[in-house]
Amino acid sequence: MLFLSNFKSTVLLWFLVLGTCGNNAHTVTENTQRASKPQIKQEEKEIVVAANRTEAYVPLLKGKKIAVVANLTSVIFKPGGYTHLVDSLLSLDVAIKHVFSPEHGFRGNFDAGEHVNNSKDTKTGLELISLHGKNRKPSQEQLDGLDLVLFDIQDVGVRFYTYIATLQLVMEACAEKGIPVLVLDRPNPNGHYVDGPTMEAEHTSFLGMTQIPLVYGMTIGEYANMINEEMWLEGDKKVDLTVIPLENWTHDRFYSLPIRPSPNLPNDTSITLYPSLGMLEGTNINAGRGTEFQFQRYGASFLDKNVYDFTYTPKPNFGSKYPKEEGKLCYGKDLSKTERMNEVTMEYIIDAYTNTVDKSKFFLTDGFTKHAGNDRLQKQIEAGATNAEIKATWKADIEKFKKIRAKYLLY
Repeated sequence: MLFLSNFKSTVLLWFLVLGTCGNNAHTVTENTQRASKPQIKQEEKEIVVAANRTEAYVPLLKGKKIAVVANLTSVIFKPGGYTHLVDSLLSLDVAIKHVFSPEHGFRGNFDAGEHVNNSKDTKTGLELISLHGKNRKPSQEQLDGLDLVLFDIQDVGVRFYTYIATLQLVMEACAEKGIPVLVLDRPNPNGHYVDGPTMEAEHTSFLGMTQIPLVYGMTIGEYANMINEEMWLEGDKKVDLTVIPLENWTHDRFYSLPIRPSPNLPNDTSITLYPSLGMLEGTNINAGRGTEFQFQRYGASFLDKNVYDFTYTPKPNFGSKYPKEEGKLCYGKDLSKTERMNEVTMEYIIDAYTNTVDKSKFFLTDGFTKHAGNDRLQKQIEAGATNAEIKATWKADIEKFKKIRAKYLLY
């Protein structure tokens, strides 16, 4: 009788478990296009970025002369605040020779695409060598006397966000010089999916250096490993690479960036919309620059004013000295209430193109091709293809990439 009772209890338990699993699967299916920010469970442990794991990497720096590739996001979090990684390492007597800074500069106060000159950090007195402008790849002379280069920058997981291009060029320069690279990993806020057009080799630029989809679903540490092991560095070289992983994060776990990674990505909404609205950078449409809702709206003075009831006027501000459509009343859409996205959508671009009165004003063809990674997407939009039709042409390349990506996932 005891055996029968236990057997009945076991059957009942499995019935409940299977019922629960079925309900969860149904919920996921219904929310594949837009997903709300998941509530962090109380039992989930706090996410620890690699920079906070000083015990794992500071011993690797002792007695060595290093350079640090960093910006305003390169911090060690503490209760109630944070300390910049460079300041922390100096306090631990790590010998930093100089700092390499990416697009937007070391303190993150330059416009997108604005050339950043070499300078000195006013706080530490360290030489700041810009990797955005004429010099995007460290020269062999700039690596002289170094024993190691440390890379720590918060990425957002979008191919044309140039921090991954800087990573690749740093790895390439160090491989040529025979200098090891140490990457401190951080979560990818768009790391929960893979989508978008894949870069074609003939359209390679600083906005896309490898044949990956627009949203590639990897942390910067995972991506560094992939660059290295897939022999994507020039000359098929490999660099001596060490990645310090973060803790308590998985690809499906939501992560809100505590520091804006660049001037025009101020919040979670802008970051989730950036893969889709960032494509508008290759057009004459304003994507919120010159407002306090960057990448959370779009519009232009030449969109059909009879279609839209939302208007705004871009003006110069922090991070956008010369916004598109400056001082003009723009007709468009407000997307500031958008929930976390699980896809790249062409709906916004198609909408804007459809309602452009003079379509010759829409595309900046060279820039759009660099952002898209191919010259096909512009032709598809001009030909009237739907969002679903366009996305169907991405599928084969995405599936091929996912097989490569799977080899390098750490979380």
